[in-house]
Amino acid sequence: MRALDRLTAELREGGGLLAGAVSPGDEDGRLGAVAAGGDRAAGHELEYALLVEAIHEGYLLHYGAGRVVRSDDPDLCLLAGDRLYAHGLALLAELGDLEAVAELADVISLAAQAHAEDDPERARAVWEAGARAVGAGPRPDHEATKAAWRGAGSSV
Repeated sequence: MRALDRLTAELREGGGLLAGAVSPGDEDGRLGAVAAGGDRAAGHELEYALLVEAIHEGYLLHYGAGRVVRSDDPDLCLLAGDRLYAHGLALLAELGDLEAVAELADVISLAAQAHAEDDPERARAVWEAGARAVGAGPRPDHEATKAAWRGAGSSV
């Protein structure tokens, strides 16, 4: 089962307003697949794919349009985004991967900064690097790259 299909099913099973806003998406869940393909995700591929896609969906609901949750109610989208952030981080905490929890906290923060600075390319790069680091661990230049992203808006 694809991660986004599983996320859709979990949200529907939860009932309530959020379940009513769920619609089947046609996205492929690429970021989840990146995380699931790493050595750290071995044996828990679906869980890693699901948690990355849940957190990414939360981000999308905060800053645009979701792929799984769709609503014209901005308050519902904001609350759904918060719930999906928490859901994904809780799944990760259950796996006991505290390094990945910290990594995704950085992703959320850096992507929010990029969004605030109207830099969608940087936000995409943050998500790509973060998904890779969650599944496979960080590359040697990862911390330096994150530091550069944190300072990116200071010259504007």
